Amino acid sequence: MSRLPVHGPEGPLRAAPAPQGPPAAVRAVLFDFSGTLFQIGTYADRIRAALARPVGEAEMEALLGGLEAGLSDPAVAGAQRARDVSARAHRHAFTTWYASVPELAPVAGALYEQLRTPGHWVPYADSAAVLARLAGAGVALGVVSDVGWDLRPTFAHHRLDGWLSSWAHSFEHGTEKPDPRLFLYACRELGVDPAETLMVGDHPAKDGGAAGAGLRSYVLPAGAAPGQVRGLDAVLRLAGIGDG
Repeated sequence: MSRLPVHGPEGPLRAAPAPQGPPAAVRAVLFDFSGTLFQIGTYADRIRAALARPVGEAEMEALLGGLEAGLSDPAVAGAQRARDVSARAHRHAFTTWYASVPELAPVAGALYEQLRTPGHWVPYADSAAVLARLAGAGVALGVVSDVGWDLRPTFAHHRLDGWLSSWAHSFEHGTEKPDPRLFLYACRELGVDPAETLMVGDHPAKDGGAAGAGLRSYVLPAGAAPGQVRGLDAVLRLAGIGDG
């Protein structure tokens, strides 16, 4: 695989050779998980399931407001640092946040287990079709995710695993995106050069950081609700796959 140039504050230390011809064709696409191919059910639905009792709108608004306020709590913020480097750190980060709301503290563990439960995740409406089109065109596919558990059972539950050949889970590598090691590991797994690979995600710094490893990147706008059309058809165009 090609060696990345070393950069100083203003640019590369050594002049790169002029590109010969058009950019390399996209031979592989790497996808983020949450917010890209899948989204978990709403917090309101998850809270009701964890509490296992009716929760009125006023009470729910108070609980959601508590979670929002908890994001600014120093203990919660501290627990988020390097949360994806291990399964233990990931669980600690999320349960600390959930437990910052007193009413949710007794079910913090149950809320976390929802993350690990395939049925709580919903594929976006266009995920399956886009994965199938890419795979059918001979494009190698993989997942690169900052996560604290193995995602393969979730993809298998929704019958989306068959198109994917590489799984780079941050907790298994002791690091987080945009560490180049995660992207380069996935490229090695798929047998492609980074210059032939596109990373698709929803986080500018993390997923867009794939460019630092020599990949191309495409960052989706945030905020899509579970089950919506995500706009993944743009990936087909970037991979040079037409509408036919």
